[in-house]
Amino acid sequence: MLNLADQVGKELMARGAKLATAESCTGGWVAKAVTEVPGSSAWFDCGFVSYSNTAKQRMLGVDPQVLEQSGAVSEAVVAQMAEGAVANSDAHIAVAISGVAGPTGGSDEKPVGTVWFAWAIQGHPTVTCLSYFNGDRTSVREQAVEQALEGVLAYIPK
Repeated sequence: MLNLADQVGKELMARGAKLATAESCTGGWVAKAVTEVPGSSAWFDCGFVSYSNTAKQRMLGVDPQVLEQSGAVSEAVVAQMAEGAVANSDAHIAVAISGVAGPTGGSDEKPVGTVWFAWAIQGHPTVTCLSYFNGDRTSVREQAVEQALEGVLAYIPK
């Protein structure tokens, strides 16, 4: 994962851009991965760990009605999380993650392993759902971190 985070850093540095993270189910793991890269302070602005719905509202400006209607693990919520991370930081790009890592908490509609991602570039989000990561809680979270970083690479303006 360090190589992937290093690639993200090189791409951001080449463009003079900064990254912010808005994490729920990964609990700051993306921020941890990028800050393991020496010199990441040049391209990583901040990370928001918004595990509770209240934190999502307070820190990232997620609309309470959207949370109530769609649930925390949803397209609408991760889009607002990513937009809020850009708006509340000096970052040019943000990645947001919300999912069901397990082993409990899943439902028929959102089984364990369902993870939503959004990447916002200057406030304009691109959202995708990657159901269903396999494995235990740690494995689901690790796969989500890797996908988040791969998405940053894909969405950095070229």
